[in-house]
Amino acid sequence: MQPIQTDDAKGINAGHVRRSVERYRGGVRDRVDDAIAEEVPVAMVYNGTPFSVMMLTPAHLEDFALGFSVTEGLIGGVDDLLDIRVHARLEGYQLDLRVNDRLLEGRMGDEQQRLLPGRSGCGLCGARTLEDAVRHPDPVPEGPKIQAQAMETALAALRDAQPINSATGSVHAAAWVDTTGAMRMVREDVGRHNALDKLIGAMLRAALDPRTGFLLVTSRASYEMVTKAAMAEISLMVAISAPTALAIHLARSTGMTLVGFARQNSHVVYTHPQRLLHADGVRA
Repeated sequence: MQPIQTDDAKGINAGHVRRSVERYRGGVRDRVDDAIAEEVPVAMVYNGTPFSVMMLTPAHLEDFALGFSVTEGLIGGVDDLLDIRVHARLEGYQLDLRVNDRLLEGRMGDEQQRLLPGRSGCGLCGARTLEDAVRHPDPVPEGPKIQAQAMETALAALRDAQPINSATGSVHAAAWVDTTGAMRMVREDVGRHNALDKLIGAMLRAALDPRTGFLLVTSRASYEMVTKAAMAEISLMVAISAPTALAIHLARSTGMTLVGFARQNSHVVYTHPQRLLHADGVRA
């Protein structure tokens, strides 16, 4: 892939802006500047053809472009993305991606575009068919076995690894964690699946092996999160919130270990528990 090129003048890595607000606390009104998470439309254009418009936080757009392209099945990996150009527009941003034409066959649709834009809270907006909506990824690699303590170590460090959320309190994070529980990489976005796409793109660009750690997300484990993780060959996914029934089904069918309600000293394992190791003192 060629180096990222941009004509941006907006500061695409900030992720938040300052706005004047009235704050009421303890019966006192103050006018203060508050940090607000950004949410802007980002148009995805492949080889000159519009594919979708996503709503996301304008930080790490190049990571998003790569991760989205892989998890949507448009390309197979980083070597298939030949070039990205990021253009600032009055309404948002346009990402012009250049890939091999043959990779897009059968994915762009008869009208060469998606039917609907993708909103920040929606992982399915614009899907044309049931096959597009419910994909069944290949089985994930065996991956490592993780001590449960590593998961708790990561949870303790996660808050300090989210600068946009620390400022605004309104974005999700997806983190890549090694087998010791150390944070290797974190990406944030107003949309949970956008944060995951950014993380996957960043991992691909950094050549991080998905068999050397696990995924930690601050959101619920919805089915599209499991699908994207499986497309990236991630074998263990930990979510702070709950999974859905379809997410559990897909995790089971792909061989992924799915953990939900992750807290200090408590968690629920929904599928393939063999990868999560617990101390000898755990009682049945």
